[in-house]
Amino acid sequence: MSLTVLSDEQIRVLLENLSHDEIEGFVDVLRNALHEYSTGTQSIDDGIIHQPDRTSVHSKFTGATTLFMPSFSGLGHAVKVVTVSSPSSDTTLPVIKPTGSVTLYSPQGPPVGFLHAQTLTAFRTALASSCLLLKRANVRTITVFGAGMQAYWHIRLALMLRGNSIREVFIINRQFSDSARATFKKIYGIPKEIKQREGWEQAQFSLLTPGYGEFDRLQKEHMRASDVIYCCTPSTEDLFDASILTSHEGRRKGRLIVAVGSYTPKMRELPREVLVQATKTHSSHLHYHKHAPEGGVVIVDTLDGAMKEAGEIIEAGLAPKQLVELGELVMIQRLAKEEEESLASQSSTDESSVSESFDKLDLSSVGSAISTVFGSDSGKSAQGSGSKRSSSQSPARSPARSPGTKSSGFLPFHRRQSSSKTSVATDDQRQVTQQQEPYTRDKHLSRWLTVGTVVYKSVGLGLMDLVVGFEIVRLAQQKGLGSHIEGFSS
Repeated sequence: MSLTVLSDEQIRVLLENLSHDEIEGFVDVLRNALHEYSTGTQSIDDGIIHQPDRTSVHSKFTGATTLFMPSFSGLGHAVKVVTVSSPSSDTTLPVIKPTGSVTLYSPQGPPVGFLHAQTLTAFRTALASSCLLLKRANVRTITVFGAGMQAYWHIRLALMLRGNSIREVFIINRQFSDSARATFKKIYGIPKEIKQREGWEQAQFSLLTPGYGEFDRLQKEHMRASDVIYCCTPSTEDLFDASILTSHEGRRKGRLIVAVGSYTPKMRELPREVLVQATKTHSSHLHYHKHAPEGGVVIVDTLDGAMKEAGEIIEAGLAPKQLVELGELVMIQRLAKEEEESLASQSSTDESSVSESFDKLDLSSVGSAISTVFGSDSGKSAQGSGSKRSSSQSPARSPARSPGTKSSGFLPFHRRQSSSKTSVATDDQRQVTQQQEPYTRDKHLSRWLTVGTVVYKSVGLGLMDLVVGFEIVRLAQQKGLGSHIEGFSS
């Protein structure tokens, strides 16, 4: 069996030049893996996916923290080892740029791939965020906090996947750093024919730093104008004032808000109030139709990891029932195109239709995908802040439900109680309502993901490295990239 070895530059060249079909192939592979991980569609005995906790070691001498992230799936298994500067290390020590490797193994054990981890990690994180980006009805203006590798690949994938609609990209960074220069150089260095093919040759890019006199005003304007906000910094404090997004004006527009830079309990990018607002249940006196729809939950890549490692989640005191894994939602896509078409044809007088639809939606019974996070009994929600999943086991610790199985768990969408008199449904009406529930539920979940305020927090998942790594190796072999050592495991 041969071993494929790929340097960071070889991986970068391969990913920078993906065709539209190839990038969609990456999205599909990751989406399927995350869906299987979160919904437990495999049985306990099969044990197809295992995602143990990551471990770490820290050196006070160098200020470096090394992370070890194993994972296992039907494709095989993988171990990623990455070294970074610790957020709490001595500031006089040299900064260590994230570096490491991913080793891929076949299901039987022999190693089949050895990949540099820097570009791969940034790409797979941005790829997961893009699963939500693809669902958005409007992606014209993007604000990005940070100017490093994560920031670049979030911008790059947005341009690859939604470039034909993107008009402005605002980058906010502490200073015009070397990484900021490198990011702008890479963006402007992309060949004209690729920009034209992806549809963003007229897009404008700008950098804003706190040293500019109008920083506060421009930051507020940029963020409120944005359809998507990416936070890609290893920050230990809030990146912006919460009121920019939580005030009356800030909530008029639905946005996708993504935070991927912080990964320890002491790190955070998003203000607590943003997460509290996203999970708040609104009382009946609020004029909810004037605000973008909110789902009542924060999306995370892994429930276990978010509860243990996401500083924003911990500080906000969110419980597992207020979180939903990305894998539970990525397959709600069959109505996305229909939603975009209907939104384009709606008149301006229909701005309250979303909240009215939410009012009519009975979410007292949902399918297995959502109930795996929120539990099987809406009256017995998870207590405390502990995770419901045992990290040492496969997510398939309970048998997968059949498609027709019902659960009494619920997704806490914000619904006003009607002040009008209650109507009594006939048996026939109840039967029709029950038949329409699965379609209606997916339709309104799709509506929220398409135009609502969606907050996504990622702390990283080894499974992402595994499935994206195997896909990179497959494409590299097709295109003759990298070194291939024949008979390495013989």
